[in-house]
Amino acid sequence: MDDPHLPLTQDCLAQMLAVRRTTVTIIAGKLQEENMITYHRGHIALVNRVGLERLACECYRTIRRRSDVSVPAPAMVHTAEV
Repeated sequence: MDDPHLPLTQDCLAQMLAVRRTTVTIIAGKLQEENMITYHRGHIALVNRVGLERLACECYRTIRRRSDVSVPAPAMVHTAEV
C-alpha cells in the first residue's frame, strides 16, 4: 500500500497490535514530534516514510520484500485522448 493516508483509529490500531490504546497514543505522539506522521481523528498520514522504515525492525523489510514479490504493483495504464 503506497497511499500515505490511513483511516485508522487509535483503538483499531491498538487492537491490531495487541497493545493498550494509551500505548498507541504515546507512540503516535512521539512519531508526530519527530515529524514521521500526522494524526487527527482516525486519520494517520505518513509524512516521512523512509524515516519510519528506518525505525522499523527488520521484520518490516522482510515482509515488504515478500509482499512486493507476491503482489506486484499494478501497471500504469496510459489511454490516448480522443
